[in-house]
Amino acid sequence: MEIRAFEERDWSQVWPIVEQIVRKGDTFCYDPHQTEAQAHEMWVVPPPGHVVVAVEGERVLGTSNMYANRPGPGAHIASGNFMVASEARGRGVGQALGEYLLNWASSSGFAGVQFNAVAASNAPAVGLYERLGFTVIGTVPGAFRHPELGPVGLHVMYHDLGA
Repeated sequence: MEIRAFEERDWSQVWPIVEQIVRKGDTFCYDPHQTEAQAHEMWVVPPPGHVVVAVEGERVLGTSNMYANRPGPGAHIASGNFMVASEARGRGVGQALGEYLLNWASSSGFAGVQFNAVAASNAPAVGLYERLGFTVIGTVPGAFRHPELGPVGLHVMYHDLGA
């Protein structure tokens, strides 16, 4: 598996990953009815942000975007997202994308990485982020409307990069 910069030609394989995850509505705070154009605008962040794909040959297994969490006084903290194709889960793709994001943030001079809205019910993601060194620094009770579980907490998770 290789992680490389996203190229526009990758979108035809990235969109089905994003679409499947977002339409399910059980992990990300994205509109499950968004169009492909809206998803593209949301996911493919402009520089100085960065977008990558995890590939095996020509096949996209997952993708990540990364950027400053907030502008101005908050721009020293990075944020990002990653999504893995359902058939590639359990193969270390998410771990590799998470490590890539942390390395990118560190080498770009960010002091830390903050995930603003991690569904508490998304145990695989929470566990992965904790293995990567993130800590839950707070939970907003009932802030995520899970389609099956109803209101669940949204974690704010943070990784200090010591920069």
